[in-house]
Amino acid sequence: MCGIVGYTGKDSALTPVIEGLRRLEYRGYDSAGIAIPAEIGKPLFIEKRSGKLKNLEDALGKTPKSNSGIGHTRWATHGGPTDTNAHPHLDNEGKLALIHNGIIENYEQLRYELEKKGHKFKSETDTESVVHLLSDARKENNGDLAAAMRQVCKQLKGSFTLLAIHADDPTHIVGARRNSPLVVGIGDGENFLASDVAAFISHTKKALELGQDQVVDITPTSIEVTDLSGQKVTGKEFEISWDATAAERGGFSHFMLKEIYEQPKAIADTLIGRLSGLDLKIKFKKFNKIVIIACGTAYNAGLVGKYAIEKWGNIPVDVELASEYRYREPSLDKKTLVIPISQSGETMDTLMALRYAKSKNATILSVCNTNGSTIARESDAVLYTHAGPEIAVASTKAFATQLIAMYLIGLEVSRKLGTLTKNEIKQISEELNQLPAKVEQILETVEPLRQTTRKFKSAESVLFLGRHVGYPTALEGALKLKELAYMHAEGFAGGELKHGPIALIDQGTPVVAIMPTSGSLLAEKMASNIQEVKARGAIVIVISESDFAGADHFIRIPKVNQLMQPVLSVVPLQVIAYEMAVARGNDVDQPRNLAKSVTVE
Repeated sequence: MCGIVGYTGKDSALTPVIEGLRRLEYRGYDSAGIAIPAEIGKPLFIEKRSGKLKNLEDALGKTPKSNSGIGHTRWATHGGPTDTNAHPHLDNEGKLALIHNGIIENYEQLRYELEKKGHKFKSETDTESVVHLLSDARKENNGDLAAAMRQVCKQLKGSFTLLAIHADDPTHIVGARRNSPLVVGIGDGENFLASDVAAFISHTKKALELGQDQVVDITPTSIEVTDLSGQKVTGKEFEISWDATAAERGGFSHFMLKEIYEQPKAIADTLIGRLSGLDLKIKFKKFNKIVIIACGTAYNAGLVGKYAIEKWGNIPVDVELASEYRYREPSLDKKTLVIPISQSGETMDTLMALRYAKSKNATILSVCNTNGSTIARESDAVLYTHAGPEIAVASTKAFATQLIAMYLIGLEVSRKLGTLTKNEIKQISEELNQLPAKVEQILETVEPLRQTTRKFKSAESVLFLGRHVGYPTALEGALKLKELAYMHAEGFAGGELKHGPIALIDQGTPVVAIMPTSGSLLAEKMASNIQEVKARGAIVIVISESDFAGADHFIRIPKVNQLMQPVLSVVPLQVIAYEMAVARGNDVDQPRNLAKSVTVE
């Protein structure tokens, strides 16, 4: 959630730190701050402001010329989004600065003990307890900040990424991680620490993964990684496969709009080389059920995956909210395959559900978009999506590629279990191959939809209806509208309307209906549902592959296999949410109260 950047090198630190924070704005935040050494042994220069990064930049004025520094964008948990609660936090000497992502669960006890020792606190945050603790530990370790960090981490409970810098030895920046993300950028005479490679992508494509409970100490020319006992460990280097231009808007008014239009390529990239089979080294025949765990948009992708895997693989599939999963102590064992879905690979709810499943001897096959992420590393196998960087908080191309991943897993299960013939697999593969072009076709015809959407900007509520795989698509459409337009929206299975939700329909209520494949029994039932809401005054927007006489507004999508329809029908829903947000004057790329990667439970 929070954005973390550290730089030590040959250049002025202010530029890469601020640039890195700007590239991490998409993660969601409500305050920002930096700490830069002014003079060796003297208090650090620190500036922090609530609100957007521009507030910080406007407040900076003349800053010290320093070759090292740290920066932070905060998403508030403990204490409101104020200047005082913003990071970095200082020790009482003003020489040690700390930034933090995550939650320290035992901070109150730590604070109580530190205050008894004479430490003075200024903020309401859990983070400030850590900086005072670290200050004492550094003195106990003769000024060795890395040793102090190892000592402190052993005392902390919770999930965290920590970065610290001290004025007495400012070329060193020390970081630590437990559950929350932290990655090293390897430069030439300069090195970086960040919560996301996007922070330093314009400077280097070489990066280093950090493992659980590891501490890293960087200088301009060295990187040392240790475990909490002080033993040196070798991190895994990797090459970043995209460049800085991929994170720029490229002429689009918002990142979200750009990413909607990038979906054909993202789908094609995720399919390349995989339709003939997946090299997962998983023995599917030993499983008697599959459990998909995810949150938000990824959960909706998992619901679609259930339909495909059960249909093609003839194996029971459950889809679970990751945030609820481990707390109800579900039944699973070594005959269960668990599939966590996470764009970032760092979603804390999903990670903790994964760990619960591993403790019960389940096999883990994760789906994520981020190489080297925690969820990927802790899984038995990984199917990476190839969405590329997704900067807008509201997920679009990540959802599309997660759907593709579900279809690919469904096909792989069918191959290994022999539930589909070779001809059936070939036909499905051919239809999957056609999806990028069909999405492109929709994108070429969405302009009238954008104009139609603006007519409903003052609506109090929008309802979404679907059947079969159209139901999770309706859930995704409603979620996007809630995230971006800040308005009431709900998705319903079409047949459930008459069991209560139809009471929500009033004169002029916009209803978006996703029609199943033409000529099917499902299509007939859905047509009846549309007539039910129209009879009660609803204005109906129909998404269908063929003309529908009862529509007030009609959106055509290409004909496709029913199971694959969500890949197409979600595109107009994304456009509706985007356009509604623009019409209502909202921040499209950074909706209020939301973060891109949710790294706390």
